[in-house]
Amino acid sequence: MVSIAVCDDELLECVTISAKIRACMEELGMPCSIEQFRSGRKLVECAGRFDIIFLDILMKEMDGMETARQCRKSSFDKTLIFLSSSRSYVFDAYDVEAFHYLVKPVEDEKLKNVLKRALEKERPHLREYLVVSKERQQRKLFLDAVLYFEIRGRQIEVHEKNGIFTYYEQMGVLERQLTGKGFFRCHKSYILNLNHVDVYNRQEAILDNGERIIIAKRRYEAFCQEMLVCMRKNGGIL
Repeated sequence: MVSIAVCDDELLECVTISAKIRACMEELGMPCSIEQFRSGRKLVECAGRFDIIFLDILMKEMDGMETARQCRKSSFDKTLIFLSSSRSYVFDAYDVEAFHYLVKPVEDEKLKNVLKRALEKERPHLREYLVVSKERQQRKLFLDAVLYFEIRGRQIEVHEKNGIFTYYEQMGVLERQLTGKGFFRCHKSYILNLNHVDVYNRQEAILDNGERIIIAKRRYEAFCQEMLVCMRKNGGIL
């Protein structure tokens, strides 16, 4: 899923361009999440969460150029696309390594072409994630950071290298969400990230952090097949 930010201090403009982006992404067959910002300062605080940022230039308080500079200083190294009703700032956009400069009103076909090229640029760096709910808040769960999922009662424990996160979900629902994403349910209680499996045998998988996870006997053959697929996908020589 592609994470996109749209920043424009004019509410109608922000809503309109967000709707156009969503329509283009649907046409391109690419799932996305879009978050709207009315302030450059607010965007800078969380710029690192996004793959693509659409940024208006003529904003009050902090203009688009300064917002872009602050985003770059905060290590945002992804795609930055400017929006403006004026062409006057085109050359300034090079200073912050902007990917493109769109002049308002933005034509739908032009926007789609720019998004298509931006996606091709970002494709190798896109991180897949699930959006999960806990205590009425939404959280991004980046899949490459997950070692394994464990079911405990009605809660899912997400085991990451830096700790454990819990939320309410059914294991069967989670298993379906992870189909084709490099995960395998090796036991009724565990779904493994195959990319973190270091060693395995008929009884267990040993992860790259040393943890040992049980493999159910009836799932071992399917587990081996999925491991082969994973290794081939990641350049393993078999």
